[in-house]
Amino acid sequence: MEMTAVLPFMAMIVQQLAQVGSVVAAKEAMSTGMTTFTFTFYSSAFSTLLLIPLSFILHRSALPPFWPTFLYGFFLLGIIGFLMLVLGFLGLQYSSPLLSTAILQLVPGFTFILAVILRMENFEYKSLSTMAKSIGTLVSIIGAVVATLYKGPQVFGISSLNSILTSNPSAWVIGGLLTMISSLTASVFIISQAFVLKKYPAELVLMLFYSCCVTILCVVFSLITDRDLNSWSLSPNRRLLALIYSGLFGHVFQVSISSWCVRKRGPLFVVMFHPIGIVIAMAASIFMGEPIRVGSLVGSAIIVVGFYSVIWGKAKEWKMGDKSLESNSNNMPLLQNKADDLEVNP
Repeated sequence: MEMTAVLPFMAMIVQQLAQVGSVVAAKEAMSTGMTTFTFTFYSSAFSTLLLIPLSFILHRSALPPFWPTFLYGFFLLGIIGFLMLVLGFLGLQYSSPLLSTAILQLVPGFTFILAVILRMENFEYKSLSTMAKSIGTLVSIIGAVVATLYKGPQVFGISSLNSILTSNPSAWVIGGLLTMISSLTASVFIISQAFVLKKYPAELVLMLFYSCCVTILCVVFSLITDRDLNSWSLSPNRRLLALIYSGLFGHVFQVSISSWCVRKRGPLFVVMFHPIGIVIAMAASIFMGEPIRVGSLVGSAIIVVGFYSVIWGKAKEWKMGDKSLESNSNNMPLLQNKADDLEVNP
């Protein structure tokens, strides 16, 4: 197998490692006393500093006109993204990297529901692909509920000081619910992003405005809610390292790899790798000493089944769409020849 064929596979594994690593880094930083707002502020500010030169270098000739429509769209994405990140990190504080990573697999199902509600996708109840997506979404939600409400006995890991909070059943449920809401917000973000990118197809510039907006919102909410100045400190060193990692391998890095792989192998190839993050998160949780319980394992397995059901239904639609395009392209020469005959023989 040629190296060019292997690269997308390697890239997606690295992307999943980076995604889970960002979750672990956030958990580690917040365990040292950082709040959700301060961590999100530093991470977004660092990403913004990286995106400023990249955006102007790669999209210098495609900077957006500062019309109110564009500004409203960018600001709306910033607010949605701010809610998505803050709710996700809050859920992570009350739960574990494994539960957070597993529940994030609900995003395709939630996106399907919202797309149907907004009439962006047809709901043909007799269609096999629609049934697969509907059943898969329901199964994924059931898996998330199982992982959230049922903890069960401990299977791996050892109890530590970091797991005292998550050992509380009510805290675990709160963490799971917050992560579910974050996944739903992520679906809203994806759909909103699609609308904005139709008018302005420059992902890096869009992310620059998004990161700036998230950074500003985090400053405002931090000044209101965070009274402890220690939460702004960059010491100890593990807190600083977690922030640097999150800034380097967070949204900018992950979206860049995903976009490249979508261009090389298509969207289905990219989403098929998402459940690998659950396995990586499990290994990371064991390494960190986080207890892994039966409920998380069973719920994660159910979520993965539902996830692949949704993706199978979507893949069937894409395949039917490709066949339709091929059929149209094959018919076009016949129509063209007929038109030429009419021009020659009026």
